[in-house]
Amino acid sequence: MSSCLGPPAASPAAVRPREDPGLADRIAVSAATHRGAQLRTDEVRAWLAERRAAGEFRVERIPFGQLGEWRFEPGTGDLVHRSGRFFTVEGLHVVEHDGPYGDGPRREWQQPVIRQPEVGILGILAKEFDGVLHFLMQAKMEPGNRNLLQLSPTVQATRSNYTRAHRGTDVRLLDHFVRPDPDRVIVDVLQSEQGSWFLHKCNRNMVVETTGEVAASDDFRWLTLGQIAALLHEDDLVNMNARSVLSCVPYPDAAPGALHSDAQLLSWFTGERSRHDVRARRIPLAAVRGWKHGVEAIEHEHGRYFRVVAVSVRGSNRENVSWTQPLVEPVGLGVAAFLVREFGGVPHVLVNARAEGGFLDTVELAPTVQCTPGNYAHLPVADRPPYLDTVLGADPSRIRYQAIQSEEGGRFLHARSRYLAVDAGAAEAPLDPPAGFVWATPAQLRALTRHGHYLNVQARTLLACLNAVAARPREGM
Repeated sequence: MSSCLGPPAASPAAVRPREDPGLADRIAVSAATHRGAQLRTDEVRAWLAERRAAGEFRVERIPFGQLGEWRFEPGTGDLVHRSGRFFTVEGLHVVEHDGPYGDGPRREWQQPVIRQPEVGILGILAKEFDGVLHFLMQAKMEPGNRNLLQLSPTVQATRSNYTRAHRGTDVRLLDHFVRPDPDRVIVDVLQSEQGSWFLHKCNRNMVVETTGEVAASDDFRWLTLGQIAALLHEDDLVNMNARSVLSCVPYPDAAPGALHSDAQLLSWFTGERSRHDVRARRIPLAAVRGWKHGVEAIEHEHGRYFRVVAVSVRGSNRENVSWTQPLVEPVGLGVAAFLVREFGGVPHVLVNARAEGGFLDTVELAPTVQCTPGNYAHLPVADRPPYLDTVLGADPSRIRYQAIQSEEGGRFLHARSRYLAVDAGAAEAPLDPPAGFVWATPAQLRALTRHGHYLNVQARTLLACLNAVAARPREGM
């Protein structure tokens, strides 16, 4: 006789804490540890020099006609790879209205832009050594870096790279990030890249912990957060992709409290997004107004902003050792700076809701100042970016952080910016800032990096650098 009780009842689903209660402490210990399991901090530059000498690296400018697998598309003039993969250089027409009904001041411009719709992976592997979290950093060559090799994430690859559209070798250690163990994920978020040079570009920023053995080559070394913090104070050493991922690491909040609650900050930011109306549409590269097309460069008619150029590359530690490609070459050294004030003993930075033509969602939070000063040299003082002269004229005693950092070397040629955090007084930076600016704590910005498209890549770099300033060594280097 069959039972009338039916199948056994399913057991209740297990629940767990929404946050790992011990992670913040483990991050803090790593940030305070300046002696790593593999290298002393002062040995990193020598290791990078050794890896540079061990390989064959060469970057040469070439005419567009020597681009090999790249060509200008008939009709549109767009610069495309014959595989249809990687990226394209197209035209962009941007119209920006400011005001709740799109009736405020109006800007309009056209420019070349890099369109790369695929999402890449920027992943850093983490592992404990002697009870301290270390992070696996790579000595990676990028053609646009002035010094070629810089500290990079464990994995830094576009979808075209890791699906081998270039017919090169496999991306090492990729499996840790393509199908990560959900119990081992520390960071996993889509973040934007430069909205003034890219159209809707974003990458998956990841930190994944492992307990197993990692077969890493001589191009990889394990470093603590404290070691990386020290290296962030040096010019052109930690690359942009690594800085972006590191900005998302959940450091503990040492100074709770802020001028504005998190809800107030989000409401202000939502209002900024709502009041900006930015309409960007793709146009043929051949039709972009105000730009000259030459044999070796596409450049602005007044020599400002940037150029599109072509290079031939050889990099013996890359998945593909030899190739040609276009790069964007900025004109002049950029500046990205936070003004800093303390309110109630808590440091705050002045952030700007910045609209850029390539952003996915109108505005993102940016540094107080973000520009290339030379692009404004011809304008009257009133038309220069707010706070630019305050930053450029800052007394050295008021500079909390300063270093020249390279931007993304895979798409930009010698793109570098001077990153600063500058103490300001009430006269230079009042409690009640102008429209488009707000005071926020670094902890509030760190919380926002858990979500995509809130902080732009320049603000994330500065946040990583502020984390570096806050890190204190537990022991000698």
